[in-house]
Amino acid sequence: MLQTSLNNNKHSAIQRFFSHRISVPVGHLLFWPVFIAGLAADLWTKSAVFKWLDDIAAQQYSFIDGFFRFVMIENCGAAWGIAENRTIPLITISVIAVIAVLAVFLFMSKPQTVVVISLALLTAGICGNLYDRVFNEGMVRDFLDFYYGDWHFAAFNIADSMLTVAVFFLILSTLFGCREGAFFPSKQ
Repeated sequence: MLQTSLNNNKHSAIQRFFSHRISVPVGHLLFWPVFIAGLAADLWTKSAVFKWLDDIAAQQYSFIDGFFRFVMIENCGAAWGIAENRTIPLITISVIAVIAVLAVFLFMSKPQTVVVISLALLTAGICGNLYDRVFNEGMVRDFLDFYYGDWHFAAFNIADSMLTVAVFFLILSTLFGCREGAFFPSKQ
């Protein structure tokens, strides 16, 4: 009986976290700073790390030997090199994605805190990689390299991390959050 009560309380706490609603003005006060900070962090880290590694002969720096290092990789495709050398379609898809995410954000009538933060991270991540595609000859700068022996996970950047976190929290919000009123007023 006590275990069931604890499980119900834990589940309701998770549901409350993912269902917390805010007003539209508060949503804007949350979205825009998260977006700007995320975009700035992505562009600054790419610039700083590439500038730093450019001065190192090996153009890489190991933080944890055999596990994590900074590298200089320019990706001419999307995730894992998908759509390699397809710069114009990737730019077009990114612009459409930014417009779609902004439309979802701007038309939410009762935004959930987690959704607003996720949409801001999603927008920042898309814009960070879009900036690279437009101003770096179609190449996205990646520098985070996790590896074990000869196996390497695809190198990525802060924008990719924001995209991953945003999608993860949107999935959790869908699973555990409120079901009605997120985008349109609920029927009363």
